Amino acid sequence: MQAGAGLTGVVALIALVSAATPAVAQDLVVRYGQSGSAYKSIYALPVALAQREGHFKREGLELQVVIPVDAGADRMITELHADAYDLAHVATPFLVRAALAGSDAVAIAAEFNDPIYSLVARPEIARVADLKGKVVGFADAGGSISYSMRKLLAKHGLGERDVQAKTVEGTPSRLSCLRRGECAAVPLGQPQDLLAKSQGYRILGTSIEAVPPYLYTVTAVRRSWATAHEDAVVRYVRALARAFADIRDPKKKSVVVQTIVELTAVPPAIAEGVLALYAGSGRKVFPERGEIDVQGIAQVIAFMEETGQVKAPRPDPRRFVELKYQRLAGNSGQRP
Repeated sequence: MQAGAGLTGVVALIALVSAATPAVAQDLVVRYGQSGSAYKSIYALPVALAQREGHFKREGLELQVVIPVDAGADRMITELHADAYDLAHVATPFLVRAALAGSDAVAIAAEFNDPIYSLVARPEIARVADLKGKVVGFADAGGSISYSMRKLLAKHGLGERDVQAKTVEGTPSRLSCLRRGECAAVPLGQPQDLLAKSQGYRILGTSIEAVPPYLYTVTAVRRSWATAHEDAVVRYVRALARAFADIRDPKKKSVVVQTIVELTAVPPAIAEGVLALYAGSGRKVFPERGEIDVQGIAQVIAFMEETGQVKAPRPDPRRFVELKYQRLAGNSGQRP
């Protein structure tokens, strides 16, 4: 055999073997945006747990968490339109506000159904009435946290003008304001409220005493992007559903607790207290599988109408969601 013919045969053999060998599948890369106030908080638990347990990988996704620079929770949809990421963790009022202003962003999954925020005060503050004339740190004025705290104050006879309202974004920042003595009281989510209580601060009341259940945070995506990347969206929804199953699985308790510890830097006993609070609150804090309760969005819109952010007639809450990805993922339980 001539040298040239031998070389040709080897090349042909390599080509034949290569054709017969299946290509290694590449994971789909999806960018997930979180605000700085949500990152390393309890509200990052479902996605963090899905990452930890490999649920995205099993769906063939490489989920890249993006924390936009100088973008607060109220700008997450703006950054979504700027192509900073593909999916966004966003509080429902901000999604509604953006959509009413012309955004095509919609919710594809619920992340946190019904938050429990505690009004936590310095040790010398014994009751809500003692906050009169003092500095109270609120979240974004148009958000559901501030709304629930105003309702809680009103329940105890205080209007917003009876206190010195100060906007402080993010539970960790509000806890710092409380510790520095710059705020007499602040709303805190978990686990910071339980941690503060263990350190001598007082819990004066909780949001669930003052407002009905509502849908707090969702995964949002632009309709146009979701239509073009339907397979990636469905895989994301399926992976998130597995994380919610883990949260409810007693066999996974240690993993869930450890994830909370790593996210929020609290002792395991406090992390366990968070799960116990959610289980015993009588409220459905987490969705079963990421399903969207449209009535929960309707309640958010009612809050927004009461604060002048939405004008009557109220928009249809179904305008702000796209349920088909939950159906395609095999999730049931959506409540239109």
